[in-house]
This record gives sequence, C-alpha cells and structure tokens, in this order.
Amino acid sequence: MSLPPLVARGLRKRYGDTRALDGFDLEIGSGAVHALLGPNGAGKSTAVNVFATLTRCDEGEVLVAGRDVRKEPAAVRASVGLVGQHAALDEILFGRENLVMFGRLYGLPKSVARERADELLGTFGLLDAADRKVSTYSGGMRRRLDIAAGLIRRPALLFLDEPTTGLDPRARNEVWQTVRQVVDAGTTVLLTTQYLDEADQLADRITVMDAGRVVAEGSPQQLKRRLGGDRVLVTAPAHADLDRLAAVLGGTADAELRQVTVDAGQDGGAAALTAVVRALDAAGLEVDDLLLRRPTLDEVFLHLTARDAATAPTEPAPTEGALR
Repeated sequence: MSLPPLVARGLRKRYGDTRALDGFDLEIGSGAVHALLGPNGAGKSTAVNVFATLTRCDEGEVLVAGRDVRKEPAAVRASVGLVGQHAALDEILFGRENLVMFGRLYGLPKSVARERADELLGTFGLLDAADRKVSTYSGGMRRRLDIAAGLIRRPALLFLDEPTTGLDPRARNEVWQTVRQVVDAGTTVLLTTQYLDEADQLADRITVMDAGRVVAEGSPQQLKRRLGGDRVLVTAPAHADLDRLAAVLGGTADAELRQVTVDAGQDGGAAALTAVVRALDAAGLEVDDLLLRRPTLDEVFLHLTARDAATAPTEPAPTEGALR
C-alpha cells in the first residue's frame, strides 16, 4: 500500500509569544487537491514552510512520502514542488528558457531539461508563447508557467500558496484548469487560498485552521452541512398573510423581510422547491419570489473562525520560491 503524500502530527511552532502552530495535525490523500484555509495569522504559511523543510517545527512529526522532514530534508525536497504567491520567473528570458533553467538548476542534463520543458509547455497550452519573453505574458500565463516550473522534477506533492491572488476571473479560470491537469497527471496538491470559491471549485477535501490548530475538516459538502441543509426562501407580496403562508409551507416567517424560510430536510433543495410550489398551488397562494438557498463555504468559514481580528496573531511571511 502506498504511503500518504503527507502526514503531520502534533506540530508546534512559536515565534516569541506567538503560537503559529499549536498541536496541528494533517493527513493528505493521494491524487487529490487538499485545501488549507484559515484567516490571516492562522498558521497556514508556517505549516507549508515546515512541510517544505523551509522552517523547523519545535515539536511534532512530518512525513512526506514516508520521509521525515527533520531527518531527510534533501529527500523531501526532491519529492515536492513549491509555487509561492509571486511568480519566481525571470522576465527577461523566454518561457522555454525559464523551464530549461529550472531543470538545469535541479541537475537535469540539458537535453532532458529541454524535453521536460517542451512537455510542460504543451500540457499547459504555452507552446505558442514558448519563445516569447515572460515580460509579455498575461497574469494567467505567468502563473501557469510558474506552476510548470514547480513540476519540472515530477513531484509527488505540489504546494500552491494562493496561486490566483491578483488575477482577473479569466486568468483564475486558466489557473484552476491547470491545477486540475496537475492532479489528473498524478500529482497531489496542497492548496492555500483566501478565495473560498476557489476551494469549493478545486478541493476534494478542506482543512480549516485557526490559531495554529485544526478547527474542521471534510469535503466542501460536508463542511456546508455543518450549517444545516438547503433552504427555500419564499418572498410574499405586501398584501399577503405571512402567518398563513408560513403555516401552509411549514416554514418560519420573517416579517421584516416579508419572507418565509422552509427547511429542505433530508430530501434536498430540488425536492423541497417542488414541494413548496405544489403547496402554494394547492392553497391558491401567490408569491413574489422563490429562491433555493444553499450554505456557502464563506458562511462556514466565518462561523468556524469567528474571532476578533484585532486579537489575531501575525505569522511570519512565507519564504518565496526557496525550493526553486
């Protein structure tokens, strides 16, 4: 049986009086995207730096592909890639030249580095721009090339630290597609992001951390269910009898919003929406609007990490591109 790409147990790391990690545990399954979420100062960057051998933890154990990050740091570095928040590219060089350069820095023979560069350029749709200076690339193209650079050595585990920060929606979609291609090719991805919709789109599993420890873990759907299931929101006309509407639908009335909320129950939103329409029709009631409302990751995140921002610790900035 293959070893998990990453297992961390009981990690603790202090910076003065700040506990960046305080008994942090994490296990990542193979061939998937695992998102690490948390507010600023939660310990995300510290955790990634420990996993990538850039920072030593004070206590605890981390195994990457079965290798101990303390005892075998060189072996760990050989099996992971790290893509930081800012592209670690030489803008004067062409796209192909950048990838060949990274391959040579990793010790690949020149012919092998060129072959791998062309393979990655083709995979990520950059062949047409391979012989253009990176300074002419769009934001999305730069991030795709940066991710390609992190894959030169075919790592078992790729760390992506907020890969779409500052990108427009089109460029973000390009990067999302690239991440899916990375996973389809067999590389496991640990993603840190501030965008909850990004985690919802990409992650098979999510770990939410706060104050240096895990506060929740599960699939996006499992986390959303922690706030309850789907709801149908029924907006009533101004002249309607709101109490009667609530009684007919078996929901809860909100007089200020002129709205009745109906819990979708175990059957889910689509079935509940159909049942509401049938009940309205049978009672001869008219409404202004019907809306199927599902919990969002944003709501889950705020619920799990609610605390005074003024008391949140500040962790050291991550080391950019140190594995490159």
